[in-house]
Amino acid sequence: MQARRAAREVALLSLPQMPTQVKNLEQKTLDDLLTGVVRALTEEARDLLEKAQEELHKGQKASAIDNVATAINHTYLALEFPLTLQLIERRQIRDYAIQLLITINQHREPINQAIATALVKWELHRLPQIDRDILRLATAEMLYLEVPKEVAINEAVELAKRYSTEDGYRFINGILRKIAMTPSAS
Repeated sequence: MQARRAAREVALLSLPQMPTQVKNLEQKTLDDLLTGVVRALTEEARDLLEKAQEELHKGQKASAIDNVATAINHTYLALEFPLTLQLIERRQIRDYAIQLLITINQHREPINQAIATALVKWELHRLPQIDRDILRLATAEMLYLEVPKEVAINEAVELAKRYSTEDGYRFINGILRKIAMTPSAS
């Protein structure tokens, strides 16, 4: 189960930069995916630090502190991730991460529609990228990969606690519970 959790994390952090062609996804190695993960985390940390610097110049200390704390967390994750993957079954991680990425890629429209339907007075494109990707990942698992709903939701909540905003996991939990209750998710 630890391999699947790591695979979800790899897939989540790889989503924004993955090729859309299935053939290209299938050729990715775990090292390719890992490189993308570390790049994504370090770029996000850099962006957060730049934003914090701007906020400090504007006198917005509380917001700047939050961004610095998140940047430190992302930097830690970028450093920790390669070591963690060395301790887990690499082949299983790669295979499940690729399966997730291909499934999201092949079913992007129905997945987005399921999420959009569950959003009340909100639009999918207005969500932070990480929240959209967590929702896509869990929805793909529920609708297409036969992962039990509770498992997919719980794993998404854990990802949100690690990568989203302080309250992001509550929002994600609520949306996924709505999706799980729809007939197509049964």
